[in-house]
Amino acid sequence: MNNQKNILVTGGAGFIGSHLVERLLAEKIWRVSVVDDFNDFYAPELKRANVQSHLTDENYQLFEANISDAKFLREIFEETEFDVIVHLAARAGVRPSLLQPKLYAETNVNGTLNLLELAKDFNVKQFIFGSSSSVYGNNKKIPFSEDDKISQPISPYAATKAAGELLCHTYSHLYDIRTVCLRFFTVYGARQRPDLAIHKFSQLISEDKPIQVFGDGTTRRDYTFVDDIIQGVRAAIDYDNSM
Repeated sequence: MNNQKNILVTGGAGFIGSHLVERLLAEKIWRVSVVDDFNDFYAPELKRANVQSHLTDENYQLFEANISDAKFLREIFEETEFDVIVHLAARAGVRPSLLQPKLYAETNVNGTLNLLELAKDFNVKQFIFGSSSSVYGNNKKIPFSEDDKISQPISPYAATKAAGELLCHTYSHLYDIRTVCLRFFTVYGARQRPDLAIHKFSQLISEDKPIQVFGDGTTRRDYTFVDDIIQGVRAAIDYDNSM
């Protein structure tokens, strides 16, 4: 189709990213480019399985790279004129970030900055950033609001996500890039990371084993089904400041 648009999805082989790519390809109006480094945070073969069915699609191309590699990213932008960037790639996980804070900063902060610089240099006017509910820190006010302060994160991971949001705001202000930051609350569904609670719960239930309760059982947490996340991301792709 000659009226197709080009979209870059970073982290497009991961849990949320692979669902988004599947949705975009099904619409038949997008040429989808994916950047993913297939790191070993969890089994890389699971991510490779996520993309396997797309490899023969003429509207799909895969680049195996880390978003901290600014030179390689620039080569991608020199080859393709992107209409939209959906930036989902990140080093994930609160606890692991305590052990490797520099790695998280390099990927989540510098990588995001690399992409915003390229959006500026190549005149990409729509930039969607996958942030996290962790930016709220120990906020005691329930429910959370988009207007709540995010200046007191309590993990390196949360700090890198808050920094990403601030960078998006800065580049939107300076260079008229329409940025949308989406704070995902614990996402569950098919293809989710095997270390996450819902995956573990499902596995235990299927094996007729008890689920271990930590603490006194009063802890609360928001969970979001991946299809609802994709609906939100898809709406953000079309957002034109009219609301």
